[in-house]
Amino acid sequence: MLAAVLAFGMNLPAEAAFLVARGGKAKCVIVRQTGATVTESNAVRELAETLEKITGAKFEVRTEADGRVPKKAIVVGPGAAARALFPEVPLDKLGAEELVMKVRNGRLLLAGGRPRGTLYAVNRFLQEQGGARWWTPWAASLPWRDRLRVPDLNTRYQPPFEYREPFWYTGFEPRWKTRNGANGHSHEIPPALGGCVKYKGFAHTFYPLVPPDQHFAAHPEWYSLIKGRRTHDHAQLCLSNPELRDFVVQRVKEWLREAPDAQIISVTQNDWYGACECDRCKAIDDAEGGPSGSLLAFVNYVAERIEPEFPQVAVDTFAYQYTRRPPKTIRPRPNVIVRLCSIECNFREPLDHPSNAAFLSDLQGWARICQRLYVWDYTTDFRNYVLPHPNWFVLGPNVRLFQANNVKGVFEQGAYQGYGAEMGELRAWVLAQLLWNPRQDDRALIQEFLRGYYGPAAGEIIGRYLELMHHASHGFNLHCFLGKDPPHLRFQPLAAAERLWQQAEAAAARGADPEWLPRVRLGHLPVRYAVLQGWNSLRRECREQGAAWPWPQSRHALAEEFRQVSQGIPGQNWSKVGVLNEGGLQVEDFLKQFAQDEPDSN
Repeated sequence: MLAAVLAFGMNLPAEAAFLVARGGKAKCVIVRQTGATVTESNAVRELAETLEKITGAKFEVRTEADGRVPKKAIVVGPGAAARALFPEVPLDKLGAEELVMKVRNGRLLLAGGRPRGTLYAVNRFLQEQGGARWWTPWAASLPWRDRLRVPDLNTRYQPPFEYREPFWYTGFEPRWKTRNGANGHSHEIPPALGGCVKYKGFAHTFYPLVPPDQHFAAHPEWYSLIKGRRTHDHAQLCLSNPELRDFVVQRVKEWLREAPDAQIISVTQNDWYGACECDRCKAIDDAEGGPSGSLLAFVNYVAERIEPEFPQVAVDTFAYQYTRRPPKTIRPRPNVIVRLCSIECNFREPLDHPSNAAFLSDLQGWARICQRLYVWDYTTDFRNYVLPHPNWFVLGPNVRLFQANNVKGVFEQGAYQGYGAEMGELRAWVLAQLLWNPRQDDRALIQEFLRGYYGPAAGEIIGRYLELMHHASHGFNLHCFLGKDPPHLRFQPLAAAERLWQQAEAAAARGADPEWLPRVRLGHLPVRYAVLQGWNSLRRECREQGAAWPWPQSRHALAEEFRQVSQGIPGQNWSKVGVLNEGGLQVEDFLKQFAQDEPDSN
């Protein structure tokens, strides 16, 4: 999994490979430079501690300012010593998240722009050269290296997306986010770990900015006119109203004064339809081909008027549902971010598949007119977090599609309310890797995760399960809210899936790591959730096919097995399943309906 490489020069002399450790002994020192930031000091600590775990060697850490750096040293950060020893590297010109890994004259430089670049340089070095993998906050692979020797590195890399958020519950822990290159707003990364991109507000902020309970009585004209009546019930704002526009400008300024470190402020429509139909709004929308016209005109107005006081802040808005189509002539200002949302799409197929032609057209349209286009993508089933959702093999193609269309930020929304969601650990890690470097082989990443997290034998079997569900779902329109009669949840594929998971459990039980089995058992739950939901129809299919039933004959007994696994292991929060869907359905409430067995229906 190598990062893209950009050489500093075409004719640089070859350097000898750099020996880090051999036989449990350190062959270099680690240099923390005078003036290092807290983040860079933490990068030094991360490097020394992780290298010790990988090699068994204890590394000396020195603080140096200039040419007194030892001949064999790893120099961390863009300080004075790095500038003196690596004069050809433009350390003062690196982007905030840009990194450098370079060997020269017996020394290795790991550095980057501030605030996060150096920490990223260290973590990518540990992954690419040391083999470290931080699968989840509770599971890592740090392979033993009796001899760690790195090649003649000459790498400069900046991730293509300025905003990277795999929004899965398993990926919320700040150190995991930093190690895997995520920098999103949710569950903020502290400054000591480089911080993150910060929003003020995040989504659906129209009513938080202009609360109807405070303003509708005095200013009904600030809210949507729908069928000849002003209303705030499942409505929006009257975006062409001059007084409302100026009021929102003042509110946005108030919000930003409360959050001086915010880089983006959300000015976004409510999470329903209800656009204003007044003459002024309608005139703009008719001229622009849809409601994105009045929305973007409004957001541009706000962005222009806050810019003198907040030149560092971008105003974020949505291209979502009724505003998804780009306007004909209005263009987003340079300090406006448009977040295009894919909620209507078929997630069984890549977003450039013919079934997603309308979305692709909108993506390409916004890419032509927007300097800072973000995407809000959907990667789970919100009605059933714990249910097979075969979108695993579109994650890579979609991220590459975003990059190809000049998208600058990606928010991958998944199951965000608790542990135990179907393949949540895999999706969080794979998405983090792809958002860092979309050019990676996503199928290889999936296989690497399965073998590393579940064990080699069980991981290979679970990989066959993913392929099974993928093929069984062929032709199905897979929404992020499950549609009717999904073919992958019929008896035949579920029975085959059950047999694979039973084999995976047996393989994990024979494995070297006792953590593998509970992880596999948790991963097995989605198949059993599907069987509990569809019990009667699945039993009927089984009888009609003359097939063997691979689950307990009692639905109550299967429900009790589901409960036992969902309760988890004491002291290991990741193993406990609580929330089953976005509506907050709890495991115990779901299982109540199976307290007693009913006779099989014919």
